[in-house]
Amino acid sequence: MIRVRYGKRAVSAALCAALIFSVTACGSADSGSNADSDITSPSNNDTEKSSSSEAPQTYVPDPDSNEPYVLPDGMYFSEFTGVPISEEIKNQRPIAVMVDNEVNALPHYETTKADVVYELMNSTHNERITRLMCIVKDWGSIQQMGNIRSTRPTNIILAAEWNAILCHDGGPAAHNTYFFNKDCYKDHISGKFSRINNGKSQEYTEYILEGDLKYAIEEEGLSTTYNEYANEGSHFNFVGYGEEEIKLNEKYPRSYQAFRVTLPFAHNSPYLILNPETGLYEYYEYGEKYIDASNGEPLAFKNIIIQKCEFAELDENGYLIYNCIFPSEQGWYLTNGIAKDITWAKNSDTDVTRYYDENGEELKMNTGKTYITLVPDDSWERVIFE
Repeated sequence: MIRVRYGKRAVSAALCAALIFSVTACGSADSGSNADSDITSPSNNDTEKSSSSEAPQTYVPDPDSNEPYVLPDGMYFSEFTGVPISEEIKNQRPIAVMVDNEVNALPHYETTKADVVYELMNSTHNERITRLMCIVKDWGSIQQMGNIRSTRPTNIILAAEWNAILCHDGGPAAHNTYFFNKDCYKDHISGKFSRINNGKSQEYTEYILEGDLKYAIEEEGLSTTYNEYANEGSHFNFVGYGEEEIKLNEKYPRSYQAFRVTLPFAHNSPYLILNPETGLYEYYEYGEKYIDASNGEPLAFKNIIIQKCEFAELDENGYLIYNCIFPSEQGWYLTNGIAKDITWAKNSDTDVTRYYDENGEELKMNTGKTYITLVPDDSWERVIFE
């Protein structure tokens, strides 16, 4: 078994000061629950489904065929995964869903519908507990997703680069600097989702149920289609769908075996392991494989991106902001059991975070779902490949 710790083989990058904001203490914004019923929904249960409520079909090329892939009529290549999906939702904005990652919140529902999943430190307290943020293009097909918890300033910034509607329940006072002062951050939904009487304490009972999004989006007067802050084209630089996948160890002389990657978040001790049968990295936390309760499937990804990132604490509660708008910093890209050192850059509030190889060229990535985590710079050395 070979262990590779990050800082010893990564490329160097410029550093600059962390962003620091003055904020007041966090206040709770959880919605009330109804203990007398199993479900309390803000929407009418008979609300008409979104036009995209049926999940678009994904086409898989025949690996034994030498013919080039032909995109079927009515499909387009997803800007998030690079795979063909229905044109019916081409102009539909995604949602960014804040999901509690405390062990008491498990199991989660429908996180496997996300195209991209972020895992970020939620607080410097409580062993640096993390929270998930799920970027979902086909949100019209959601039956039950969550549970839903509060957001943080970094999530607001990252959701904006996807032009996503941020779905959460409250957050620290620092988020008001973003929601109220910049139009690119203002589209969000807080605390307007359903409560399920699941026998847990109130903070673990809120979920997005069918009809909730349609109701909340209409009530807030939000657009469901991309607006003037959207970025054109693909979010990542994907290999052409149906083409031969990138083999990092063949393309780059500097690459490393990475069938497993362990991340330095002590509270849930997350790691991802490559499943050789599927070619996907499966997510584990709290010592067990993560399973989506809605379908019994693992949370799995073709791509893993790990970004080294400075952060600044905002208050005595351990709430923080990552310096995720940065000209150049270290990172890693993992796919098919190989890790490659990269750099990342994000130039403004709504700019897409871009990834570059050692030659300064934009990183080519394999098509499929992506897991992204921002690792604090003070624990960068504790990320381990095996």
